[in-house]
Formats: sequence, C-alpha cells, structure tokens
Amino acid sequence: MKIMSFQASLAAALVLAAAWLASPVSAQTQAAPAAPVQSTAQPSAVSPAPVAAPPAAAKSDTAAGIAPAMKELSPWVMFQSADIIVKAVMIGLAFASLMTWTVLIAKSIELSIAATKLRSALKKITEARSLAEAQMALGAKEGILPSFLAAALREARMSAGLSSDTGIKERAASSFSEIMRAEARRIRVGMGVLATIGSTSPFVGLFGTVWGIMNSFIGISKSQTTNLAVVAPGIAEALLATAIGLVAAIPAVIIYNYFSRVTKSYLELVSRASGAAGRLLSRDLDRSHGSVHSRAAE
Repeated sequence: MKIMSFQASLAAALVLAAAWLASPVSAQTQAAPAAPVQSTAQPSAVSPAPVAAPPAAAKSDTAAGIAPAMKELSPWVMFQSADIIVKAVMIGLAFASLMTWTVLIAKSIELSIAATKLRSALKKITEARSLAEAQMALGAKEGILPSFLAAALREARMSAGLSSDTGIKERAASSFSEIMRAEARRIRVGMGVLATIGSTSPFVGLFGTVWGIMNSFIGISKSQTTNLAVVAPGIAEALLATAIGLVAAIPAVIIYNYFSRVTKSYLELVSRASGAAGRLLSRDLDRSHGSVHSRAAE
C-alpha cells in the first residue's frame, strides 16, 4: 500500500511538475502573438502620415492645371482673351495686311499687262512713216500710244494752215505731257495705300501694346500678385498687337519699293511712246512743208 501510495504521489508530483513547466511555455506562446499586435498597431499610429500627402497632390494638380493653360497661349487664344480696344487694333491691322497683298496682286497684273501692250505697240509702229500709218498698224485699240497718236493728229489738224512748225510741236508736246501725267497718276493708284500702311502700322500696333500692358498692370494691382502665370497672358496679348503691326508694315514697305522701281520702268516706256509720236508728227510736218514748197516751185 505504501508503495502504491508512493507511486501515486510520485505520479501526482510529476503531473504538477509537468504542469508547472508547461505553464511558462503557454504563457510565452500566448505573449508571442501580442508582439505582432503591437507591430501591427504601429503602422496604425504612423498611418496618419500619408494624410499629409493630399496637399502635395493638390499642388501637383494645380501645377498641372497651370501648365496646360500656359501651353494653350496661342495667338488665337490671346486674341480671344484680349481687351476690346486691342481686338479692334488687331482686326484693323489684319485688314491692312489683307489690303497690302490685294494691292500687290492687282498692281502686278495691271503693270504686267500695260507694259506688255505698250512694248507690242512700239514694235508695231517701228516701221511706220507717218501718224496715219502708225494708227493703221495699231488698229482700233485703246492704250497710251494710240492716245499719243490721236493727240498728235488732232493738233496737226487744228493747226492746219499755220506756218510755224515750232508752235505745233510745242502744243503737241504739252498734250503729250498731260497724257503722261494722267497715266502716271493712274498707274500709281494703290501705292499711297501701301505707303500709309507701311508708315502707320507699327505705331498702331504699339498703341495696342501700350493699351494691353496698361490693362495687365491694372489686373496685377487688383490681384495683388506678380506670379508669372497671372502676368504673362496679358503681356503676351499686348505684344501680339505689335507683332501684327510689324507683319502688316514690313511687307507694305517692301512692296511699295518694288512698285516704285516697276512704275519707273513703265513710265520710261511711256516716255519712249511719247517720243515716237513726236517724231512721227515732225515727219508729217516736214513732209507737208516739203510738198507745199514743191508745189510753189512748180
């Protein structure tokens, strides 16, 4: 019995020892998951940090919003957002530029046709011996040379019976001069427009620029900021007026100088036609006096 009780007490002691030894292990295994809970709790404590990210995102969005606006600063957008006075200046300068190119096309065609006709007419009367032959060679055509011939014949007919050939030639030369002046006025039509556009367009564009910059400074004072995104559009709109003024003025000056040279060459042809008509008149007068003297001698 003592042995059995001893074995029972030994078994109980072993069970108690095993329980005592097992209790720390279980406590450690139960305490071990607590560490991950703390570690997972730490990110929750740090997690508010990303909340500060939205201002950076908002800032990037703002920058992204400004960048497209700056990229869209095209001439058409600047014209649409410009002041009404600046718009009027730009439209006026664009119309002046259109007039410049219209004059270029019209005058080029007119001068080319006129010079070609006059050269052809001068070739036709090269072999003519009298005013009548020259008129027959030209036919019933209108032009500067037929006008000279008609004026010479009219003066010769109205001065029939007069003995002074010098007076007839002087009166014919006076008629030729009037025809030449009228032709010079006609051929220079449109050049005054070019001169006006070339001399005034830069100043008109400068007026638009001054007005636009004045409005830009007023906007700066109202917005109380000198940020480039606020200042740049208004100044760019103002400078666009000066650019359009130069675009209108520079071609006008170049085209005016070109037509000055071409017109001078054409007027030299007109002078040649006047000289040809005067020579034919002089031959007719000498021939008529020669026939009179021959009849008187008979």
